Amino acid sequence: MNVILLGSGNTATALAKLMIQHEHRVVQVWSRSFANAQTLAGETGAEAIRSLSQITADADLCVLAVSDDAVADIAAQLHLRKSVLVHTAGSVSIDVLKNASLNYGVLYPLQSLRKEATSLPGIPFLTDGNTNEVKVMLYDFAKQLSGKVAFADDDQRLHMHLAAVMVSNFTNHLYAVTELFCKEHQLPFSMLLPLIQNVAGRLEDGNAFDLQTGPARRNDAATIQKHLDLLKNNEQLYQLYQTITNSILQMYHKKEELRL
Repeated sequence: MNVILLGSGNTATALAKLMIQHEHRVVQVWSRSFANAQTLAGETGAEAIRSLSQITADADLCVLAVSDDAVADIAAQLHLRKSVLVHTAGSVSIDVLKNASLNYGVLYPLQSLRKEATSLPGIPFLTDGNTNEVKVMLYDFAKQLSGKVAFADDDQRLHMHLAAVMVSNFTNHLYAVTELFCKEHQLPFSMLLPLIQNVAGRLEDGNAFDLQTGPARRNDAATIQKHLDLLKNNEQLYQLYQTITNSILQMYHKKEELRL
């Protein structure tokens, strides 16, 4: 399949690599930074274009891989005749593309992507299309790129985007504040990496509810209080610890709640 990429950031770069691995051809790259378009075009053997008016009419698929808040603005500048136009955003409606192409949809990679990565992680895809024909076409295309593909309408995709923020961005924030805590107390954060990897890996064989451990799961009030005493001079971690502990207590012990 001949593909046009609009964008040159993390998502566009990762998708370009993945498509080429599966013998698709990137024919053009556009970016708001022409220098960035040239860089990605050079890596993929594509043509870098300066203007959206230079988009070729011969491509099968045009992938709008830009930040969520830029999708509507760029889509408003497009008037494609033949190519199927997709955006890659989790939180943006499919309808922002309806005036940009007769055939349009969504190809949402459910993964945290970095353009600098030397190898690609597994990338699940959520797909949608404005017609049944486009839905089938995009689903089949995604299946060539990934073993995990599902249809998802706007509402389903937005809910999954929220879920992704919680399991990825929120957990990474906990890692970040914990890393700072370790530095403050001259502790090696790297010693926690096997624990992080082990706990995440367990999800392959079980569900998160049953795998929960720790003092809040055990309703171990004495240990919880010791931890809170250690955090009295760290308001951010104190509030996070208290909020998450209360959430666990409510989930497993219903009427229990941390009272301070």
